[in-house]
Parts: sequence; structure tokens; C-alpha cells
Amino acid sequence: MINIAGFGRTLAATLVVTAGLTGAVKAQDVTEDQIKVARAAIDALGATVNFDNILPGLAERLKASLIQASPNHEPEINAVVDEQALALAPRRADLEREAATIYAKTFSQEELKAIADFYSSPVGKKLLKDGPIATRELVRAAEIWASGIQRDLADESGKKLQTVVGAAPEGGEAQPQQ
Repeated sequence: MINIAGFGRTLAATLVVTAGLTGAVKAQDVTEDQIKVARAAIDALGATVNFDNILPGLAERLKASLIQASPNHEPEINAVVDEQALALAPRRADLEREAATIYAKTFSQEELKAIADFYSSPVGKKLLKDGPIATRELVRAAEIWASGIQRDLADESGKKLQTVVGAAPEGGEAQPQQ
């Protein structure tokens, strides 16, 4: 299910990756106050929640790859990879800091506070929860509407053009006169 929270999280991930690749964002360019307000907005949006699965996912893929290469050592592989993953877990804070830096550079402190306030409110929480349902229904309605408009456009155009150029009744494609 597509959802607004997922969109925000995807946007945050895209911003983090883009900033990492371009080197455009530097932590020293923002103040601690900006970071604090950005963290509140990110928390209210749940913008980095999906990042929680990065390290476990990487560990599982590495284990699968190593076990495939050495199936007789599965217990050792699992233990070592899990141990190393746990050792790397504190680095998750680096990603949170980078996300906060990106938000702090993208939005003013006032905007970040307004974002945090709104998405922490009952209405903001409802939008995060129920917005995807409304969006899905809206897309469905637009598809039905477009289908009807396409049919009517082809039918009406076909009728009018048939007398002029001998248009085919189906699909509105013109047929040459003979």
C-alpha cells in the first residue's frame, strides 16, 4: 500500500543518498538548534523508520551468500555476521544525524516546527494513517473517469469525423475515403 508516510520516508532516503553522493551537505553548516528541530520533524513524520531495516537486511543477505559458499559453517557464519552487525548498529545514529542535517538545510526552523507540530497532532497522525487510503481511492476514481472520458472523446470525435473523413466508429481512427 502506498502511503504518505512511505512517501516521506522515500523522500528522506532519496535526499540522504543524493547528499551522500554529491557531498553537498556538511554537518557543520547547520546549528544544533536546527538539528534538534529537524529531528522533531523527522520523528513526527516517521521519515527514517524504514532505515531500521537496512543493517538487518544487509546482514541477512551476507549470511545467505556466505552460507551458500560454505554451507557446513552456517552456525559460525550466523554468529559472526550477527556479532558484526550488532557492533555496527551504533552507526545508525550517523544516518539519523545526516537525515536531520538534510531536513535542516531544506526547511527553515519555523517550517520544521510547523511540520513537527502538524504531524504530531491528531489530524497529522490521521493524515499519515488514512491519507494513503484516500489517495488510493482518488487514483481509482481518476482511472475510471479517464476511461469514460477516453471512450466519450473517441465516440463523439468519431461521429463528427465520420461525415468529414470517414472515421472508424471504434477508437476514433480515421479511415481514408474511397
